[in-house]
Amino acid sequence: MQNEKWLPLSVIAAALVVSTGLIASPWDISKDTPINIKDPMVKRQAELGGDRTPANPVPGSYGMQADGSFVHPKATPESHDAFPFEGQLDYWDPNSYIKNMKVEAYYPITVEPFHTWQNIVDFNGRRYLYQYVRRDLKIFDITDPKKVELLLTRGHTWGANGPDAEAQNPYAENDMMGAASIQWSKKLGKYVMVQSFEIRRFGLLRDKYRQPEKVEAIRNANHLKGFKVYEMNGPLPKDWKLIAERTTDILHADAPVGQQQGSGVRDIPAYFGDDIMYVSAAPDKRWGLTEYPNDLYSAGYQAWDMSDPTNPRFLDMLGLPGQIVGNPEHEAVFKTDPRAGNRTSWMGSRMPLFIPKPASQGGKYGYGAMGGLGFVVVDISDPSNMQVISNLKFPANIAGTEGDFVDVSQVEETGLVYFSGYPLNEDCYEPYKDIHIIDVSDPANPKVKGVMPRPKPPADAAFTDFCQRRGSFGPKRTGAYHQPGSHKAGILPFNFYNAGLQVFDLSNPDKPQIAAYFVPPFKEDQVASYAMGNLSHSVYVEYDRNLFWLFTNHGFYALSSPLLGEPSFAPPKQAWPPKS
Repeated sequence: MQNEKWLPLSVIAAALVVSTGLIASPWDISKDTPINIKDPMVKRQAELGGDRTPANPVPGSYGMQADGSFVHPKATPESHDAFPFEGQLDYWDPNSYIKNMKVEAYYPITVEPFHTWQNIVDFNGRRYLYQYVRRDLKIFDITDPKKVELLLTRGHTWGANGPDAEAQNPYAENDMMGAASIQWSKKLGKYVMVQSFEIRRFGLLRDKYRQPEKVEAIRNANHLKGFKVYEMNGPLPKDWKLIAERTTDILHADAPVGQQQGSGVRDIPAYFGDDIMYVSAAPDKRWGLTEYPNDLYSAGYQAWDMSDPTNPRFLDMLGLPGQIVGNPEHEAVFKTDPRAGNRTSWMGSRMPLFIPKPASQGGKYGYGAMGGLGFVVVDISDPSNMQVISNLKFPANIAGTEGDFVDVSQVEETGLVYFSGYPLNEDCYEPYKDIHIIDVSDPANPKVKGVMPRPKPPADAAFTDFCQRRGSFGPKRTGAYHQPGSHKAGILPFNFYNAGLQVFDLSNPDKPQIAAYFVPPFKEDQVASYAMGNLSHSVYVEYDRNLFWLFTNHGFYALSSPLLGEPSFAPPKQAWPPKS
């Protein structure tokens, strides 16, 4: 999560407390607060690495250069503080910039300014968009993209003063809308939604090395750590029926809520209907060798048999050496990692395996982003016995998330995947997060071919590098796990925070270039001051209607581009997800 530079953390925390429904602020500590570790897993992890928190870089060692470029720091600690630099704008840029794109519509409705998830599903010829994050949900009818209708709100709506005071139709304390995947179930003859239930961190834990009571609260959280399965009989929650619930605590599969261990399902499930589902999860508290102060778990991958959606069956758990506390082999690997002790690095997976084709359709490999543990190729031909084929390591790149996402949309045609992390500090107060181009044509020996070009401002902008524009700058992701229609060969749309939507032309894979972009304005009259820096956080693509949806801290945009093709504003011709 990104925080505004100019306000004290207590103000930011107040908004988070309202949004999450929590009553205690996690921000009443700082780096000057004494270390206070009581949790055995955190204590052992801290002992293995010691405290090697990166020092703040020397002034003048990074910043604007004479040629108008920006040199990033080589390493920084995780921070929510302000680090303005000479040459940075002293205002929020109200201008927008566009190339080879068109704004088809804009809707100033904000579910949350920091991060949201999205799904699209069709019922009876109409198309619905779900935008949500945990306890805040909105459902829109987007059948006509130029006349979007808001159908339902649960939780808060955000505006210039932060979240509204009263939640609408609030969730129960132990419930939420988990990051979801929706697919057609042949067995049930209905759409099925799988929602991930992950531990709460934001609004609760700031620093595991200094807040033992918050660590204990997460260990004994009063919500599911796992996933829920819903039968969908219509587009609204009243139409959904809970048909299964599982914990990812595989050693205590029958443990009740409050006694379940582990992280739960992180981010979104990789769900393919009546097939195998892959999730990111740490099954228990031993999977804890991660430095990031806001997180207790280093997650691996689980495979689940979803052939009967009413009875999901666990198949396998996969990780890498260097994740498990108390295991001598894992601890030895962790101690030799240059990240050990930096109190900054995210270790383990955040997202599930990225799978271009399920094994049931002839696919053999999944690709994973394991944070500081690197990039992995996994043989999924036998989901009950997943195997790591290769693990590609990268130099430490902190602060920020080093490995979060793998785009596999082009791999069938080119043998290339695109591996990236994303920024966490604002003001470009961390190394730049490159998008790495990896050749996986030999799965046992993946090779980095290069990096994608860095977005640059247009000549008429008042800045020469996006770092000057304030807020966060760097790649996030290319969209949701499942998006309507089929991907376009040679096109890669990346959300880039303060640089908006950047669309890469890969028609020549050896020479990628940015061929289109939309950089939205900052809107101070619509966004709480502490949320300004997180300008855009997600893109979702309707490939069947040739539309981009860009989600920002001040609402969302419908965009078109010749790179996608002529946009359609008519109802979809074929239902999504496909009923096959």
